[in-house]
Amino acid sequence: MALPFPEAEIPDEAALEAGRLLFAGQVDFLKGVVAMQGLPPADRAEVCFAGRSNVGKSSLINALTGRKALARASNTPGRTQEVNYFTLGESHYLVDLPGYGYAEAPVAVVAKWQALLKSYLQGRQTLRRAFVLIDARHGVKAVDEEILTLLDKSAVTFQAVLTKADKIGPRDRAKVLEQVRGALQKHPAAYPELVMTSSETGDGIATLRAIIAGIG
Repeated sequence: MALPFPEAEIPDEAALEAGRLLFAGQVDFLKGVVAMQGLPPADRAEVCFAGRSNVGKSSLINALTGRKALARASNTPGRTQEVNYFTLGESHYLVDLPGYGYAEAPVAVVAKWQALLKSYLQGRQTLRRAFVLIDARHGVKAVDEEILTLLDKSAVTFQAVLTKADKIGPRDRAKVLEQVRGALQKHPAAYPELVMTSSETGDGIATLRAIIAGIG
């Protein structure tokens, strides 16, 4: 019997090349948005990256784009307080959402981020897929369930991307994958494939690039 939520297979050469070309081209920070009226025109496909604080989101975006400081990695959880837009050539927006969960920020500020996140997910017609980052050492936590449920309610397809895969051995990897698969089965908006990545070793990066290039 096939496993639910299998790991994505390595794409074919044409898909890998399309992904390489997309991310090898012009990638620029466009703007940080703090309110819905600040969003850029909805004139192209966009994908967003969501993840709890310190899941390795900035590192993954930097690894995808091959630019070390494009998304500012910070050791202080919750530092990203805006919806950050990046352009991938002329065809895509890559959107970095504020980290959720633990954040060194006042309650009112966190509430404002959460309201913006909800408005964005429910109101952005050109959002094709959300990539939800899960730390491979910990699996899906309660704080992740909140965003997964919000994505279900917003009818936004999301794909789980496991980060820091280099930090676990084969036995722990199998256990975490089982836990993640069990959690995802409760969510109707979950895309039926996982991507296992490591920003350190580059594992899964080419596959994720190809997936994004194929989303139009």
